[in-house]
Amino acid sequence: MSARRVQGSRARPSRVRIEARAKLNLGLAVGPRRDDGFHELATVFQSVSLSDTLIVTPRRRGFSLTVRFEDASARARPKRGRVGASRSGRGDRSVPEGANNLALRAARLLDARHPLPGGARLSLIKRIPAGAGLGGGSADAAAALVGLARLYRMTLPRAELLALAADLGSDVPFALVGGTALGLGRGERLRRLRLAWPFRAVVTVPAWRVATAGAFKALARRRNALTLWRPKLRFAQSLGRKAVRPVQGLRLGNAFEDVLGERRSEFLSLCARLRRAGVEKPHLTGSGSAVFGIIPAGVPGQRIVERFTGNEAIYLIRSRGKSLT
Repeated sequence: MSARRVQGSRARPSRVRIEARAKLNLGLAVGPRRDDGFHELATVFQSVSLSDTLIVTPRRRGFSLTVRFEDASARARPKRGRVGASRSGRGDRSVPEGANNLALRAARLLDARHPLPGGARLSLIKRIPAGAGLGGGSADAAAALVGLARLYRMTLPRAELLALAADLGSDVPFALVGGTALGLGRGERLRRLRLAWPFRAVVTVPAWRVATAGAFKALARRRNALTLWRPKLRFAQSLGRKAVRPVQGLRLGNAFEDVLGERRSEFLSLCARLRRAGVEKPHLTGSGSAVFGIIPAGVPGQRIVERFTGNEAIYLIRSRGKSLT
């Protein structure tokens, strides 16, 4: 498929600004390993209000990236006498600024497949904690694809845009689509879902991280993995006939919670502290380490923040119907 540039008198924009939103995996079931090395997944994706900002401006040739960090946390002050991990999520050194950054990779991939008439400067304001299962890198990559297309007034067929996204990572197609969706395959096969009602949640991010590749290997060694997978897949495939309630996604659980190893006790402690603060049904998102929980209707989010005990970074978020704005 080929890209088409929009002709006409309308001038090319001098810059494009895109808000790229984080995602939650309301539920995440992991199945057998495929021939391509990936695992089968069944997950309920949900876009949320926490976002990075990508600003794209033209240059004559080539692509550059600068990253600036902003703290979007609710800045909960830890209470004495309680133990928690150190705060994280601000100025995260795990965000690559070179060729390994997904936004920069997305720009170069788009140019390689559909040559652009010029380059671009990418300025990224980073608020989504990196490496925590919140999909920040994927959102930034999707924003780069869309931002460059807008900058150079390029129209790409939807199928081609999604193919580019899938080549960049399993979560990038959802970052383009956004809202609420069922992800199958390795997560790139998407079926839009309708959320029954919007919800609020708390996300906490401990200092420790989970090595995703190692977590998949640990799951593959579990004897009962396939036994658990089949009913979860059937349940996931049944979603979409009616509007989906957040609790339905949570019923899938998160397979990665069972392979946390030495971090398991810290995860359980964090879940217990979230429940004591008033949060419902805390779970990992992605392979972790971020843990989210639903805020009950009528309960002020700030009250949850004030009750939470621990040093983890804490964020107040809301469900959203789009991932890129």
